[in-house]
Amino acid sequence: MGIANLFPVTPASGFLPDLIYTGEKFESNLALCTEHGIITRFSRDPADLARATRLPHQAIVPGFVNVHSHAFQRVIRGRTETRTSDRDTFWTWRVSMYHAANRVSPEAMFHVARMAFCEMALSGITTVGEFHYVHHAEGGRPYPDRNLLAKQILKAAEDIGIRIALLRTAYVRAGWNKAPDPGQSRFITPRAGDFIADTETLRAALPPRATVGVAPHSVRAVPLDYLRQVAAYAQSHHLPLHMHVSEQPAEVEAALGEYGLRPVELLHREGILDERFTAIHAIHITPQEAGYLGGSTVCACPTSERNLGDGAVPADLLYNAGAQICFGSDSNVQIDILEDARLLEYDLRMNQLQRVILSPSDDLSKRLFRSATASGAASLALNTGILAPGRRADFISVDLHDPSLAGADAGSLLDHLVFSLERTAIRNVWVDAEPIIRDGRHRLQDEIVQQFTAVQRSLW
Repeated sequence: MGIANLFPVTPASGFLPDLIYTGEKFESNLALCTEHGIITRFSRDPADLARATRLPHQAIVPGFVNVHSHAFQRVIRGRTETRTSDRDTFWTWRVSMYHAANRVSPEAMFHVARMAFCEMALSGITTVGEFHYVHHAEGGRPYPDRNLLAKQILKAAEDIGIRIALLRTAYVRAGWNKAPDPGQSRFITPRAGDFIADTETLRAALPPRATVGVAPHSVRAVPLDYLRQVAAYAQSHHLPLHMHVSEQPAEVEAALGEYGLRPVELLHREGILDERFTAIHAIHITPQEAGYLGGSTVCACPTSERNLGDGAVPADLLYNAGAQICFGSDSNVQIDILEDARLLEYDLRMNQLQRVILSPSDDLSKRLFRSATASGAASLALNTGILAPGRRADFISVDLHDPSLAGADAGSLLDHLVFSLERTAIRNVWVDAEPIIRDGRHRLQDEIVQQFTAVQRSLW
């Protein structure tokens, strides 16, 4: 049977791999049944088993959720790994990032986002939270369609087939007591009313697999009155609210200077920290601030954070406080959600000189895998991330004969996935039970790489 006919798209489908992860363990001789993109049941009924598409030597698990991405930053991968000053930091890296942000045209934005989203799908990511803050033309002039660039990103996600939560980002200023930065001109929406109106316009015209949330960029980039208006808007419309929080010590120092409070302390005082709130990074926080985040979610981006020299997320403090943790690819220097999951633990091992630090009463791999799937879906307010009846049918299959998984059995497979999985093991990816990756490839892959390469040649 040819690849094109492996997974016929029908209203009702069944899938029969060697193993299926049901949330607590891997089970065999079990079919995953779907209808109209929704999981309807697990079944051992002989009729369901006979009808299901067989996936020999494969295991099915939920698709990974990438909660925090800046797709356009895919263009600077490999372009910032040289020292530019006596002390190269996140702040000097931003100069290169701004250079790219100010040169990406709407057409290029589409091709760059398609490249990032294709790479995500190939690595088993079925949902992305796109923290989108490049809104305007060069110099800060709005396009006639004020959501043009957001629509390019949504179109790119639709081409790939990936589910997307477009997190429209509010950006107002360079920082407290700072002069305007020309590098940020494409980001700035000076009035909260315009930002909210633009978000409402976008919400009215979404493709099927897209949703919208809001994202005040950070305490340093959004003054308090503006933040209050955006937070009230999110609350009244039950939208997820994401925000960069305490990524760098300088951000903490600026908040103390302006408000006399650290960023998390300010958000706590303002009543913004709730179950809809996700703090991105939350690296430079105190134990008390970790407690304030206990009813919220933190999105850790360890691969990007180590590349930028940000520091390590204090995941042990956050888990102990009751916070949920999820993962993001952030700058897209590398796209591998399970690499982020293992780094969350490994960073603590390096600092504390011991092993298995984040293991609660259940085991470590379950906790990290849940963070890479269900917790990410909850952060984006989506009905995905778990294989269960009533959930969206977003799942992947892994090749049990791949060298990175060879020798795993049902009892050890989750540990193998979390701590050893390579992208070569990702065989097939489904969103709404429709295949977007077949046998390790996307149908548009060659075209996407070619067009992205042309964009890179024009930029660099």
